[in-house]
Amino acid sequence: MKEKHYLSPLLEPKSVGVIGASQREASLGNVVIRNMQNAGFRGRLFAVNPKHESVLGVPCYKSVEDVPHRLDLVVIAVRADQVLSIVESCGRAGVKAVIIMSTGFSETGARGALLERHVVEAARRYRIRLLGPNCLGIMRPVLGLNATFAHVSAIKGTIGLISQSGALCTSILDWAEPNNIGFSAVVSLGSSSDIDFGEVLEYMISDPRTESIIMYVEGIRDARRFMSALRGAARVKPVLLIKVGRHPDVSRAIRSHSGSMSGNDAVFDAALRRAGVIRLYNMGQLFAAANALFSHFRPRGNRLAIVTNGGGPGVMAADRAADLDIPLSEFSDGTMEKLNAALPAGWSHGNPVDILGDADVERYRKAVQAVLEGPNVDGVLVMLTPQANTDPTAVAEAVVELEKTADKPVVTCWMGEQLVGPGRKVFEAAGIPTFRTPEPAVELFSHLSAYYRNQKLLMQTPASLSHLNPPSVESARLVIETALAERRKVLNSMESKALLAAFRIPIAQTVVARSATEAMVLAEEIGLPVVMKIDSPSIIHKADSGGVRLNLGSLAAVRTAYQEILEEVRKNKPAATINGVAIEPMILKRNGRELVVGVRRDAVFGPVITFGEGGNRVVANRDMEIALPPLNHYLVRDLIKSSRVSVLLGEFRNMPPVNMESLEFVLLRVSEMVCELPWITELEINPLIVDENGAVAVDARVTVENVSPSVDRYAHMAIHPYPSQLITKWTSVDGVEVTIRPIKPEDAELEVEFVRTLSAETKYYRFMNTMRELPPAMVARLTQIDYDREMAFLATIQEGGKEVEIGVCRYAVNPDGESCEFAIVVADAWQRHGLARKLMGILIETARNKGIMYMNGVFLANNERMLKFVQGLGFTLSNDPEDSTVKIGVLPLQD
Repeated sequence: MKEKHYLSPLLEPKSVGVIGASQREASLGNVVIRNMQNAGFRGRLFAVNPKHESVLGVPCYKSVEDVPHRLDLVVIAVRADQVLSIVESCGRAGVKAVIIMSTGFSETGARGALLERHVVEAARRYRIRLLGPNCLGIMRPVLGLNATFAHVSAIKGTIGLISQSGALCTSILDWAEPNNIGFSAVVSLGSSSDIDFGEVLEYMISDPRTESIIMYVEGIRDARRFMSALRGAARVKPVLLIKVGRHPDVSRAIRSHSGSMSGNDAVFDAALRRAGVIRLYNMGQLFAAANALFSHFRPRGNRLAIVTNGGGPGVMAADRAADLDIPLSEFSDGTMEKLNAALPAGWSHGNPVDILGDADVERYRKAVQAVLEGPNVDGVLVMLTPQANTDPTAVAEAVVELEKTADKPVVTCWMGEQLVGPGRKVFEAAGIPTFRTPEPAVELFSHLSAYYRNQKLLMQTPASLSHLNPPSVESARLVIETALAERRKVLNSMESKALLAAFRIPIAQTVVARSATEAMVLAEEIGLPVVMKIDSPSIIHKADSGGVRLNLGSLAAVRTAYQEILEEVRKNKPAATINGVAIEPMILKRNGRELVVGVRRDAVFGPVITFGEGGNRVVANRDMEIALPPLNHYLVRDLIKSSRVSVLLGEFRNMPPVNMESLEFVLLRVSEMVCELPWITELEINPLIVDENGAVAVDARVTVENVSPSVDRYAHMAIHPYPSQLITKWTSVDGVEVTIRPIKPEDAELEVEFVRTLSAETKYYRFMNTMRELPPAMVARLTQIDYDREMAFLATIQEGGKEVEIGVCRYAVNPDGESCEFAIVVADAWQRHGLARKLMGILIETARNKGIMYMNGVFLANNERMLKFVQGLGFTLSNDPEDSTVKIGVLPLQD
């Protein structure tokens, strides 16, 4: 059954009031009324201003409470000091959504921020949702809704635009109309005092008119909700995003030196990749990408073929591809045969495919067709320079014909102006991306082909703990609790390595000496040669302070080193607290590579994992790769492969490749630590020495802090791990063993087959139609969920050697955070076997443990079996005041 989205009053209003409507030209209220009229709003429009009886022919009332019709949406275009009383009037009048265009709130300082807080509190008392303040407003062209003060309008289309900048909205709209780019919705968030990115994204996920989404981001308030909605949207629709503020000032630098190397923007970039989003960096790229999306440009990989009639331009394109890590396609034997047959002997015999300056239409046609049909090609850039025998317009027409039947994207670059202009118009009319120079053409392919890779990252749903040898989480917690009880936030070397050992990461044994004599005794026990390092919570870079001695092969050297270390450190760091000198075995790995694996806490996205080259080079090395936990094998391999240090891990300078399995093991274990130990704020393993035989953590440093208890054990993370702890077994009354587990993205085929086998009656009661198969977008929405805000349990059995779904139940948390909506469906053959009651019991208990107060359900009034079933579970039923065909059920979950 399709329920209305809770933001429908804002984005699908049937009645709109404009407060501050005015006859005065160019005033906000005047422009909004005029825009609504010009857009042809299909609902009822009212003006509110005590000075007028009508505004531009629209009936005008003294107060919103005087309007003789309940308003879905009110637009406020008055001074800031009047807004609070107006919002309270809207509450008394039953208004559901308000747009505040007024300025003079938090952007003006403390006084404005206090006023804004009071406005938000008033809105919440009356359950009004606010957009703004200081926003442009919204547009829904399909409804004739233009509740903005913009002097440009949007044409009807399929792109959803969400922006924190009203000025950027108007710039995009001004560009879009002459380029025939249309929008399903335009939303200017302004200060986002209430409604933020997350909620608008959630609306656009369910909006059938929105096929792709463009976002302009300046800052994020709620990272978990942002990531949740972003991942949900990207699962079913391409999302393009521009994030500004890529170079934060020093005052916002992250404390950890590894963090400062990557910076907040690098974390944001990693979050977007994990969310399956395409990131763009300037308006030119945005316009090109939007144009491509509007033309249904859908890459499936990143291997690019270049066809050109000029060697120089082809090399320019190839250079830009190399800059962006876009591989040029390696043609198959079959493709080479076709090209050799179609082209003169002097062609380049490689990629770029230089078909020479005298290329005519037919030569272009055969070359482009050959590479389009090639198995190792994911997209084609066709380039043309105006030369003697080349007809730019005719070639463009031939490329358009080929593109119509191609299953790969085609990008074009017609270089020049006067002679090639008509050819570019041919591409524009056909919706094929076209450029004047090679670089932006390659950039477009790069950005949109990143969608293919990021979608694979998005599909990963790792559990908090892998199937490896289970860690001793309790031991690690005791180490942390002991330090915090002693009011220490920096763990010493032995404590830090104890955490690693608890998670089965191989370590170099460490002991701490507090005198030269003790150092000699401990060194002899460990076995010479040894390494000695200062043990101090005040010192991060031990070597810089003179606190490290390597390869000490005699007890006399140990004794001397102990004294030297203390003397140098006291000289260089006189204020440092010194616990003693740590002694470790000297790890000698002739083929070892020194790496660094770290964890730091990002202010927006929480814990992130960093990876790169370690040892003494880590300070100078700014090329750290970043990933958001939790990780699995696929994500770990992607992290390693994406790093600059990956080239050193294969065969390198006569050294054999490292043991990748052991490196992946360490990264997986660090991911587990991040998930299970929310106290960790910083962790650095440096160096982690890896060779062909394995990996060992030579040195480690961990910083912790107290965390408040939370119902959600993973509240510290931006991405909720797969809840493997909720997997259970149940035996039916017939003795069949049933597995009940949270759903995963890999369950898409199970869901499709399950719905296909349901009876028409069961489908109707669940979906309000008898569709044969689930649409792909719905499959993704049902199987790729955010475990923080929703939960779905599958019931499966083994049948004929494969897993078969026999039932599913789910809930989704409502915007209030206190209630959830549930749904359940059981295979016809398994109805009346107790499965539905078992599933609902697990679902209710999970929601209760999540801290949800109420579970709600909406049922067809004629579904007597379901009504009786939920009443047996304790639900209280009532009639829906707006729809007599349905009933609403409510179940209290907390005492």
